[in-house]
Amino acid sequence: MEELEIKLKEAGKISRLTNKTFKFDPRLKDGFFAANYFLKSNKIVKENCPNHIVTMQFFQRTDDAMLCGLDEAIALIHEFAIHPEELEIYALNDGDIVNNGEPVLKVTGKYENFGFLESMIDGILARRSSVATNVYRVMKALKGKDVFSMADRQDEYNTQIGDGYATYVAGIRKVSTDAQGYWWGGHGVGTMPHALIQVSGGDICKAADMYHKTFPNEQVTALIDYNNNVVRDSLLLAKHLGRTLRAVRVDTSKSLIDHYFDDKDTSGFDPHGVCKELIFALREELDKNGFDYVKIIVSSGFTYQKIEEWVKLNVPVDTYGVGTSLVNNQTVGFTGDLVILDGVDQAKEGRKDIKSNRLVKVSYPIY
Repeated sequence: MEELEIKLKEAGKISRLTNKTFKFDPRLKDGFFAANYFLKSNKIVKENCPNHIVTMQFFQRTDDAMLCGLDEAIALIHEFAIHPEELEIYALNDGDIVNNGEPVLKVTGKYENFGFLESMIDGILARRSSVATNVYRVMKALKGKDVFSMADRQDEYNTQIGDGYATYVAGIRKVSTDAQGYWWGGHGVGTMPHALIQVSGGDICKAADMYHKTFPNEQVTALIDYNNNVVRDSLLLAKHLGRTLRAVRVDTSKSLIDHYFDDKDTSGFDPHGVCKELIFALREELDKNGFDYVKIIVSSGFTYQKIEEWVKLNVPVDTYGVGTSLVNNQTVGFTGDLVILDGVDQAKEGRKDIKSNRLVKVSYPIY
């Protein structure tokens, strides 16, 4: 947010984030991103039956979903609707929990002044709420355990800013890129990728030494699965670095079985990837060798269901890295319907104006 907007918000003159934050593509005003049939409908109404006052209502079909994107959708309406000051908007807030069928946003005004924005509003709410709901489920499963978002690599890079905001709304504060923290003031955090170990010839100790030399004020968190021998390499690195080693991150591919199991019976469980048996063994060996201060981070394919199971089983994980399941999962889809025409109920069969005492009137921004 720019300084002016912060001051206005603190003064209570506006209640929502605006385009100063979201920086919309100006082509939205010309319908570049709008479904063509909405543009045609807008032209038909404008030329044949203008000035009817309609209410458009937005809802979704998932129980226990976390809303996000409302500030963004409202800012879009204020920026691109025709005479937005004449529209009446009622909305819930980003971060609110809703159930199937509950209205989250109602816009009342002349259809020709805002109807062409319907599909963009649906899309904003769907994407942001899906990410927020996915993160919300992960946060519930964690029960206080630490987590960071690795979702920067799971989709096209332009999604990072909005997804990062939705991630923040749902409770995650550690993200991988500055883009993910752009709307809320966060910055990316991280240590070393597999590539650093590769250019060190597979020598994890050499990679860690170079990292510490370059960033001497930071402890080292090392990816430890490069040689697919997590327990051996963790002990090797811990002996080499001592207290300089903060944590090891296990990121074993689901297609591999760690060499720790080469001489062990694995008939009673699936040893592929980052399995809980490997993490229990890693914690035991670190503690037994005097490295109880070294934390364990896990990543690679963690869903809220898997996290929930591991937390119940007290698998000794200090931090979970989660990526794909946060953003590549359309959890929440929104629909916008016209439900009132000139003050009278009017909607397609199966839809109606749903009353809600949770919706709050949104003021038009004053600059």
